[in-house]
Amino acid sequence: MIHDEVAVPITIMVVDDHPLLRKGIVELIATQDDMRVVAEAGGGREAVEQYAGHHPDVVLMDIVMPDMDGVDAIVKIRALYPAAKIIVFTTYSGDCRVMAAMHAGAAGFMLKNAICDELLQSIRNVHGGAREIQKGIAIEMALHLGSGKLTPREIQLLRQVADGLSNKRIARNLGIAEDTVNQHMKNILSKLNANDRTHAVTIALKRGVFFL
Repeated sequence: MIHDEVAVPITIMVVDDHPLLRKGIVELIATQDDMRVVAEAGGGREAVEQYAGHHPDVVLMDIVMPDMDGVDAIVKIRALYPAAKIIVFTTYSGDCRVMAAMHAGAAGFMLKNAICDELLQSIRNVHGGAREIQKGIAIEMALHLGSGKLTPREIQLLRQVADGLSNKRIARNLGIAEDTVNQHMKNILSKLNANDRTHAVTIALKRGVFFL
């Protein structure tokens, strides 16, 4: 005897600290018969709590949030629930946190300005076990994959460049020789493929290496 199968909807949690964007995503998902939003969160800490309470099939996670960012939330969720399937949102395709999120176990990556039908298909694909990386992000990831990662000291130095300090002043602040600062700057420019100090700061901010 053949019985009609009842499709079980994909359960979803939406995590974003911007209520209007979160509402828009929830409303978009509500138009789909095979999906259902079971939880929402406005930050990373709340996301971890909500995941524990609802165990959604797929999580849509903003990568930049004030209380706990998306990368840290992914790490905590997947430490408790290794099978968690998470799609990350980012504003910049070159954001270095995309790489961090990938290493943390995120299964999908999308730019916020491209959320629509692509998102719905990505949810289905990730739920089915695939990894979804939007083309623009994939290209940037490929470009930066072989790029040298800035050391903590180089990031510290670049923060001071962003504050408008000269190499001489930075050397004094860090208690190192000015020649050492100059060498660090050469390394930074090379790693970021930057033309000058200002360009290096701009690239670092865009990639999310640090924030002002």
